[in-house]
Amino acid sequence: MSVLLPAFQSLPLPLAQLSLAAVLKCGQSFRWTTVSLADDTEYRLCLRDRVVCLRQSPTTLFYRSVYPDPQPAPPQVALRDAETLVWLKDYFQLDIDLTVLYNEWSARDPVFARMQSRFQGIRILRQDPWENLVSFICSSNNNIPRITKMICALCKQYSPSLLSFPGEDTTYHPFPPPSALAEPSVSTTLRSLGFGYRAEFIQRTAQMLVDTHARTPPHDKLEPAEKWLLGLRDSTTNEAREELLKFVGVGRKVADCILLMSLDKKEVVPVDTHVHQVAIKYYGLKGSLNGKKVNMTPKLYDDVNTKLFNVWGEYAGWAHSVLFTADLKSFASYGLKEASSSSSLRDAAIVNILPTPPMTPLSSPSKRTHDVLFKAAVNSDIPAENEYTLAERVKRRRRVR
Repeated sequence: MSVLLPAFQSLPLPLAQLSLAAVLKCGQSFRWTTVSLADDTEYRLCLRDRVVCLRQSPTTLFYRSVYPDPQPAPPQVALRDAETLVWLKDYFQLDIDLTVLYNEWSARDPVFARMQSRFQGIRILRQDPWENLVSFICSSNNNIPRITKMICALCKQYSPSLLSFPGEDTTYHPFPPPSALAEPSVSTTLRSLGFGYRAEFIQRTAQMLVDTHARTPPHDKLEPAEKWLLGLRDSTTNEAREELLKFVGVGRKVADCILLMSLDKKEVVPVDTHVHQVAIKYYGLKGSLNGKKVNMTPKLYDDVNTKLFNVWGEYAGWAHSVLFTADLKSFASYGLKEASSSSSLRDAAIVNILPTPPMTPLSSPSKRTHDVLFKAAVNSDIPAENEYTLAERVKRRRRVR
């Protein structure tokens, strides 16, 4: 179903407040489609009843909504476009002044201060909790490109096509509701699509939600389970975490990613063994740096989270996301001025700003140890190429020692 494309509307917004190139590519959301144009880049997300399209200049965010046929009447278009603007402000949490937060974190943390000007505009999305839950169940032992592929396959399999763009083959599918993934046969289908053991986790989680909160009449936009998940935003962090941990495939770290990225728990920092080591070495947490794997007990997890909260403050989870993005291989040249030649960039020393493994890691082992990388980082403006999984980090650390 190909449709006519409306003109873009504009919202004054500097890159320091929002960088689409960073925020939509750093492993928070996995459904944005990137369309490379002759002189621009467009980002598209399929909602239930429209596709939102975004472009950006250094000072302005451009947006438009594309609707499936039959096209709404002009008065309805104006109303729906107003809804899109409200959605954008909520989704990107534009009521929060990011430059104020960056200045606060820089004052608190010299590590952050060294990279704040390069990694501008990185903020936490306020996602749909149901989509966020399924996405991070998929993140276990996985990487960003593969998670993106899996989520795309899930939407195509269990959600009808909403529309396509003129002259393009891509079809856009909304994210399916819990009821669409609750049937026992779903796990078999997802396995055939490459989900592995995560297939059962997704199906059983959907079934738990549907069985507990029933199904919804066809005319209702949200199912009861989705409404219940949204209601966790009003719960305390501990209460919401306790509910999330009941789902199959959700451990403490996955739960904390969901708390941070869709349930308004801005203080939460997802923690793993490597984040624990970083907190010891660079932020004063008591502990040993012997390279041995640590039993991440609930108390130790809380101690690390508390330490980083004390460093970064009320929006600690937001600060961590900036440093996490800085460590992604795909952001190795982000924020840098163009090199005089491709070879000069290729021959430059590669370092890390902060060697925190991605919550959804990319696999590309570096030949350098993480200690060398970090020491170089605090004395250099050149980007990272150290992106490998936690297991690979531990193995390399053992070999070095």
